[in-house]
Amino acid sequence: MTNYIRAEIQTTSAEQSEILISELSDIKFYAFELEENILFAYIKQEDFNEEKLKILLPKNTAYKYSVIEDRNWNQEWESQLQPVTINNFVGIRASFHKPLKNVEHEIIITPKMSFGTGHHSTTFLMIDLMAAIDFKNKTVLDFGTGTGVLAILGEKMGAASVTAIDYDEWSINNASENIEANNCNHIILEKKDNIIGLPIVDIILANINLNVLEANAENLSILLQPGSLLIVSGFLSKDEEAIVTIFVKNKFVKKHISQKDGWMALLFEKH
Repeated sequence: MTNYIRAEIQTTSAEQSEILISELSDIKFYAFELEENILFAYIKQEDFNEEKLKILLPKNTAYKYSVIEDRNWNQEWESQLQPVTINNFVGIRASFHKPLKNVEHEIIITPKMSFGTGHHSTTFLMIDLMAAIDFKNKTVLDFGTGTGVLAILGEKMGAASVTAIDYDEWSINNASENIEANNCNHIILEKKDNIIGLPIVDIILANINLNVLEANAENLSILLQPGSLLIVSGFLSKDEEAIVTIFVKNKFVKKHISQKDGWMALLFEKH
């Protein structure tokens, strides 16, 4: 059984909380909850390093942490999870919720400790930009698939095939359950921590974080031909210039922007 650390961090504003989420993601925290001026951040116990946490937090920031067992986390998550509707385009719910009405696509997600339920702004933004793209008969790569929700949506939108990769065993197991629950037959799921050597595709979805995007910009470019599309998120709006600069250097042109709660997603076209 995997145990998790739940860190409870006092913050001074929503903006500070969003910045901390981005920074904590870089030291392997990957699930978050906001409650007034408290940020709850979750990480696998084996990945937790209190010294790294102390260095990252602003001076005199109050925090505490506790260990949560796997089964208790899932019970807590299930009790709090509510369905999400994104612009009447996609409805995301758990299996124990009633079917959603008046949405074009419905996705069933097993509630576990992975990003991608639609509650986090970056998942919302990725889906918002996906809505404007034609996925019919396209080949797709979902880099950092998490729950698999973007890969599942890609298939539901008509993709011929979707390769979904993630480095985390928990995410792979969760994504596998979700792919099966949504009756998807064209998603290839792989545990992999890089995209080197993967086949060329028509569309890449990458909801990760700033550092991973910067490190993989050249490899992402290699996997796309001119006219192909890339959607990226996992970074704050203040990082737009840095992201655009690195991808322009790698033969991309910015096409669209979507923003929510201080987070941003960008649609690029390969030139």
